[in-house]
Amino acid sequence: MRKARWLAPWKDSQVKPAIYHCISRVVDRRFVFGDIEREQFRSYMRMYENFSGIRVLAYCVMSNHIHLLLEIPPMPEGGLSDEQLLQRLRAIYNTATVAEVELQLIAARTKGLSTMADEIHQRYTYRMHNLSQYMKTVMQRMTQWYNRQNERSGTLWEERFKSVIVEIGIAARMMAAYIDLNPVRAGMVTDPADYHWSSYGEAIGGGKKGNGKKAREGLVRACMSHRGVEFDATKWSEVAKTYRKLLGLALERKSGAAHTQVSAYKAQRLAEVTRKSLQQPQKPDSNHAQKQVNDSVLPELKMAEMLGHRIRYFSDGAVIGSKVFVNEAFALAREKFSAHRKDGARKMRGAAEAAAGILWSARDLRLKVAMAQN
Repeated sequence: MRKARWLAPWKDSQVKPAIYHCISRVVDRRFVFGDIEREQFRSYMRMYENFSGIRVLAYCVMSNHIHLLLEIPPMPEGGLSDEQLLQRLRAIYNTATVAEVELQLIAARTKGLSTMADEIHQRYTYRMHNLSQYMKTVMQRMTQWYNRQNERSGTLWEERFKSVIVEIGIAARMMAAYIDLNPVRAGMVTDPADYHWSSYGEAIGGGKKGNGKKAREGLVRACMSHRGVEFDATKWSEVAKTYRKLLGLALERKSGAAHTQVSAYKAQRLAEVTRKSLQQPQKPDSNHAQKQVNDSVLPELKMAEMLGHRIRYFSDGAVIGSKVFVNEAFALAREKFSAHRKDGARKMRGAAEAAAGILWSARDLRLKVAMAQN
């Protein structure tokens, strides 16, 4: 029997973000996505992002699999207005269909039939602000398109998609960088900015408007959500510098002047962060301590190199974040585990051991926890 997907227990909160890293692979892991296919997938991804109210923080479309870092906000309190609904419908339906729905809503409102208007809304809103509905629809649309193009039938995807709950702050930032570095780990490019079908590549090459702006907004949110920053493209210049440094540290080559320069930077930043931390009074509050970790460059210096490997925890760890965060998710979903298990947080092993004490997983993976491939 298929197990129910583990969703963030706070998924209906208007305050606490629900963020997921989602992964899906092509059947038999065949390399079937060329430039045209990758562009088509991105088109569907953006279309249904606009329709569903879900936001793409980071993504990468590879030759045989996809990565999406998604934030699933709850439906706005009070639901959508008629105009908001119609605006969402314009993202995926033609003009005639939207016009017909608009006439139906006008007729229902004019006659005072609020129940009928609500039913019209419900035809569409059940697919909004819903992780499974979003992934199902995008993947189905891609399958239908691919089958038509190649005169085939059957499934395109290997199995149902995987998802991992991700904490805001350093966990979301590291996950976004991990996703954007996929084509580098696969040897497709040497600089993630050169890969067009990723959030960083689109943010750099897509310009200040349209989807380029959306990519920038997503990465701003991924990197600064712990500070309460929303999808604000005006923060891109600030985020771009720190995010590029993180990617650069992950790409460090241990030879020549480049290594010397990065090592010197590491030493300088380590000394600076250490000095500042010694000057600040210690506070026992765990939330305050986690905020210091989120705002510090030190974790990136420590963990960046592990992003050069495939980290199974990021795809199979169920929940990734601070110890407090993982234990909270565990406590709120206690029924999913045996009575023998006392807490949720598990240390990361292998190449992911660099994150020990900073990031934790809900699953204790013991085999192939980190591999050199993407």
